Amino acid sequence: MAQRVVVTLYDDIDGSEAAETVVFGLDGKSYEIDLNETNAEELRKALDPYLQAARKKSKSGKVYRHTAVTPDPAAVRAWARSRRLDVPPRGRIPKSVYEAFEAAN
Repeated sequence: MAQRVVVTLYDDIDGSEAAETVVFGLDGKSYEIDLNETNAEELRKALDPYLQAARKKSKSGKVYRHTAVTPDPAAVRAWARSRRLDVPPRGRIPKSVYEAFEAAN
C-alpha cells in the first residue's frame, strides 16, 4: 500500500497558505518564517535599506566546518618515513607532509 504525505505551510503572520519559508539572521541567531508571496515581499522590502547598507559576513568567521576525512596519522608517518621525509615521531605532522601524502594517494 502506498502512502502519500502532503505538507501544507501556513503563513505565520496571517494564517493563509504560505508560498515559501524565509530564512534570515539577526544578532547571531537564525530564524525561519513561513510567508505567502505578499508578506515575503513586504519583509524583503522592509529589510532592503538595511541590507543595502550592511556588509556580508565573511566566511572566515568562528564557525569551522571541516568535512574532509583526514588520513590516519600513523599511516602518514609510515608513508613519510618510507620516503625519507622529515616527520616527528610524535606530535603534529607538518602540513607539507599531509599534502605530499594526499598528492601521492
